Amino acid sequence: DGWGNVSRDLSEERTLSCHCTRCLISRQNPGDSIVVEDFRRKLKYFFMNPCEKYRARGRKPWKLMLQILKIAIITFQLVSFGLSNQMMVTFKDENLMVFKHLFLKEYQDQRVDRYAVYTKTDVYDHIYYIIRRFINLQNLTVGNHGYETMQGGYIPLILCQEFYRNSNISPGNDTFNIDPHVDKGITVYYFINIYLTLKAINLQTVRHHVFPDCYDFTITIEFDNRACSGRIKINLENDVGINECKDWNVAGTFMKNNQLLLIDSMVIIACFMSLILCIRSVCSGTQLQLHYTAFFHTYYGKTVSWSERWEFVNGWYILIIVSDTLTIAGSALKIGIQTKDLTNYDVCSILLGASTILVWVGVIRYLGFFQKYNILILTLRAAFPNVIRFSCCAGLIYLGYCFCGWIVLGPYHEKFRTLDKVTECLFSLIIGDDSYSTFKKMREKNYMVWLFSRLYLYSFISLFSYMLLSLFIAFITDTYETIKVSFALQLKVWLKNSHSQVFH
Repeated sequence: DGWGNVSRDLSEERTLSCHCTRCLISRQNPGDSIVVEDFRRKLKYFFMNPCEKYRARGRKPWKLMLQILKIAIITFQLVSFGLSNQMMVTFKDENLMVFKHLFLKEYQDQRVDRYAVYTKTDVYDHIYYIIRRFINLQNLTVGNHGYETMQGGYIPLILCQEFYRNSNISPGNDTFNIDPHVDKGITVYYFINIYLTLKAINLQTVRHHVFPDCYDFTITIEFDNRACSGRIKINLENDVGINECKDWNVAGTFMKNNQLLLIDSMVIIACFMSLILCIRSVCSGTQLQLHYTAFFHTYYGKTVSWSERWEFVNGWYILIIVSDTLTIAGSALKIGIQTKDLTNYDVCSILLGASTILVWVGVIRYLGFFQKYNILILTLRAAFPNVIRFSCCAGLIYLGYCFCGWIVLGPYHEKFRTLDKVTECLFSLIIGDDSYSTFKKMREKNYMVWLFSRLYLYSFISLFSYMLLSLFIAFITDTYETIKVSFALQLKVWLKNSHSQVFH
């Protein structure tokens, strides 16, 4: 109770600027003092948490109860969608591996960029191999794969060849003449694409319930000769479409689908109600902020600062509004996916995943009702501006190292070959992951570059892993100690006042 009273005293002193208000009340006439005191009570009630409002006026915390219910059903919805999405992704990945073993000659489980051919004979052999395997697919595959049909016939294999227009290359004479436009036909090829269209049925089983999905596979086998280096890379990609099976019947599945649709509908309704309540609270806070500004200007002739105005905007409500919007959109997409009208699994996953993060982050607000947790929340809030400034400065240094490593070390190290790989490699070095292999794989073909790489890596690790990371931790620690001392002083004053009241 003592900590709770201290928290309420701090909130009241911070929000209402009571040190100014109390001094100015004595200068007003009795009627004005009543108005000021009434407005102070209104402000105090506005900044109470749901539990304090219930104790003050018996107002039931509907938003709090709705948020707890929403967290439960959203988590259940996400788990069910995650399990279904996991089985779908597993089916896609396994079929991709099956197609590589079926259509790529002498394919082994290896990295795709290492699968290549080097002679014309190998190119023709691989093309003929793909055609023969496609024709005999029904006799080869152990899965439930079949050919795509259209207008009563099977869709054939398509071979598309692209080449440079009017190309004439003479390496012996160091001469070449190329028209960079790309045409399609039969001549010296730029690259070859082979398109295969197949179908399959995925029988998903969850708790003895079967959920069949019909898949359309558009397989693209690419012979990439764009570099004209003598090494033709072969890559197989699989574009998947999911459709509702035309005629299927599995006992008990219809009821299970209806249960999932009911859960999604409940999520949408709960999020919509939460969205309306939070928007109303934000609007009420905005109106009270306008009244507060006009009140101070009328009675005291002072202008309220923007920092005080922002106190009326509850960031948690903004967080909930964004979360509810994402959840409603993701749930609508999920219903479309379950009815097979849509196949945007990635978009739905991003929306539901982001909304779930925000929902669980919002739980921190309710932990703030307890004093020990509230200190941590206030620490994060107070340290946030310094952390942002620190991140901006550190980010500039980080970008400088990224560009430098990409330009200098890219030709000699595969982890610095592209800019996105450089950012990933340097971030791994900050957290101490894969440091030895990064040093070891640097080629020693150029001593000057090798020496520069050592200076580059040592300076980066020393700067980010020790100096900047320690400075970042110091920001948080210093803020925590400041807030902790402030709370201790407030507690000391409260105990002193309480002791005096008891004595009298």
